[in-house]
Amino acid sequence: MHPISACAAGVSAAIKDVAGVEPTFMSAAEKEAALLELTRARSELEALTLRVLAVADDVAEQHGSRDAGRWLALATRTTRPAAARELRLAKALERHASVAAGLAAGEMRAEQALVIVDAVDALPPAVSDEIRGRAREALVDLSERHDAQDLRRLGKRILDVVAPEVGESHEAKLLADEESKAAATASLTVVDDGEGGCHGRFKIPGLTGAMLVRHLLALANPARHDASELADATGEWKPLSQRLGEAFVEYVERYPAEHTPASGGVNATVVVTVTLEQLLGDNTPALLDDGSRMTAGQARRLACEAGIVPAVLGTRSQPLDLGRRTRLFTKPQRIALGLRDRGCTASGCAIPASGCHAHHDDPWSRLGRSDLGNGRLLCPRHHRLVHDARYDVRRHGDNRLTFHRRT
Repeated sequence: MHPISACAAGVSAAIKDVAGVEPTFMSAAEKEAALLELTRARSELEALTLRVLAVADDVAEQHGSRDAGRWLALATRTTRPAAARELRLAKALERHASVAAGLAAGEMRAEQALVIVDAVDALPPAVSDEIRGRAREALVDLSERHDAQDLRRLGKRILDVVAPEVGESHEAKLLADEESKAAATASLTVVDDGEGGCHGRFKIPGLTGAMLVRHLLALANPARHDASELADATGEWKPLSQRLGEAFVEYVERYPAEHTPASGGVNATVVVTVTLEQLLGDNTPALLDDGSRMTAGQARRLACEAGIVPAVLGTRSQPLDLGRRTRLFTKPQRIALGLRDRGCTASGCAIPASGCHAHHDDPWSRLGRSDLGNGRLLCPRHHRLVHDARYDVRRHGDNRLTFHRRT
C-alpha cells in the first residue's frame, strides 16, 4: 500500500477508535488542548489532500470528468463550487511553496492559504518575482496573527508594505475594478410568498449598502420608538434584524413621492382600486394594480403620506376621484405640524416630530383636506392603529389621541 493511502487508512481508523468516546467528561484543559490539536491536524490533513488532488487529473480522465474537482464533487457529494475552490487552491499551492508548507505544518488554515495565493496572484503582471515573493512571505507572517477575512483586506494593500512605490496605484486600480464590477452586477429579486409577505435577495455596491444600512439604523434607532414597539409579543427585545426589517418597510413606504420618476416610481405608480364603500369600510380588501390585495385600512394609512394614486370607483366602476399629490402635506406644512405638535400626538407617546408621519384627521377618502387644521403627527405605530378598525380613537381637547380596543 502506498504510504499516503496507508496514512489515510490510519487516520480513519484512529478517528473510529474514539468515535464512541464522550467528550462531555473531558476537563476544560483537555478540551482546549484537543480542539487546538485537532484544528492543526485538520490543516495538515487538508494539505495532504490538496497535494493528492493537484495531481489527480488522471482520476478525472478515468471517470470521464472535466477535471479532478468535478469528479471529487460527484464522488464525495461535495458542492461543485467548494470542490472547484479546493482544486484551485491545490494547483496554486504548487506555485507557492511557503504557503503549502505553512498549511502542511498545521500553522495555517486552508481559507487563509486561499486568500494569500489569490492576493499574490492578483498582483499586477509588472510586479517582479522578487516583490511578489516578498508579498507572499509578508502575508504568510501575517497569517500567524490574522484570520482569512483580515488577510483579504491586508492583501489588497500588501504592496504598500513591500513596494510602496507601486502599491498606491495598484490599490486604486483594484478599487476601481471592484466598484465597476459591483455596479455592473447589481441585482434585486423579490418573490411573493403567497402568505402576505415577500422574500428576496439583492446585490449592490458596497458603498450603497453601507448607505442603506446607515439609513435603516437611523430609522430603527430606539430613541424613535417606545417600549412597546421595541419588544416582541413575548416582551423580549426585538433582534436588530427584525427592527431593521421594520425600518426597511418604513423606508420604502415613506420614500418622498416628489423624488420618484414620472413613471415607474416606487410609490407614485402604485394604483389602489377600491370602491367608495370599500374604502369607507373595513372588511373588504382593496386591489392593487399588480393584482395583489391589501386591507382598506392599509390603503387609508398609505393614502395619508405615500405617493400612491387611489382610483376610487362608484358602484358601476365609474371613477369618482383620481387622487392628486396636492392632497399630501407639503414640506412647509410638515414643519408647521412639527412646531405645533412637537411629536406624535398619541397620548403618552414620546416619538419626536422627525420620526412621525403626517395624518389626516378627516380622511382623504372622506374628502378631508390637506391643511393644518385637518393634520396631525403620528408615529408609525399609532398611524397604523388609527387606521385599524379594531381600535376606537378619541380626540381630546389638548389635541391628543387615545386608543381603546373594541370589544
